[in-house]
Amino acid sequence: MPKLILARHGQSEWNLANRFTGWWDVDLTEKGVEEAIAAGRLLAERGLLPSVAFTSYQTRAIKTLNLALEACDRLWIPVTKDWRLNERHYGGLTGLDKQETRDKYGDEQVHIWRRSFDVPPPPMEEGSAFDLSADPRYAGVPVPSAESLKLTIERVLPYWESAILPVLSSGETVLISAHGNSLRALVKHLSGISDEAITGLEIPTGQPIVYEFGDNLRPSGERYYLKDA
Repeated sequence: MPKLILARHGQSEWNLANRFTGWWDVDLTEKGVEEAIAAGRLLAERGLLPSVAFTSYQTRAIKTLNLALEACDRLWIPVTKDWRLNERHYGGLTGLDKQETRDKYGDEQVHIWRRSFDVPPPPMEEGSAFDLSADPRYAGVPVPSAESLKLTIERVLPYWESAILPVLSSGETVLISAHGNSLRALVKHLSGISDEAITGLEIPTGQPIVYEFGDNLRPSGERYYLKDA
């Protein structure tokens, strides 16, 4: 039975600093490193060992994957990195302190930007300190100026269908190390969550979520946290 493991990266430096991160590349905190290692140890303890892995182009997700794989002695498995598993692009909010942004724009407006399904934040200005258009990892990639959750889903799901689902169909145990919103996109699709309900779903850092798949390549039951299994 194919199994899918979803892992949000461990706590990042900007999670801790309460700043909008999006596509900007930040590292893990010491706690984030510990969360990643603990996730890998949990995979080993439960005997749920990934055979193929996918991650984004972002350091916090890549390091989480490597630390978890090392902890469960699976550093040798094939890993594919793709920008379509990146976090949602927060546009002009990137780098801003979340509380200062609320003070400036008001709680209601910031809540809309953060939690609405299809309203993106203000676009990132060209030449911003956080503009990634010249970053070599995104050469040839259509870097967005801002994304709603809806737009994030529109890039994640085609990649799921074309690259990840065929690997699952061959019976592999797949681990995806990614981000709150790119994983929210997958959970929405796999669990059939409505546009309204998905905006309230929180995915904690460093806690593996598991889906088991039946012969029809649909989840055979509801997702569960591995720590609760």
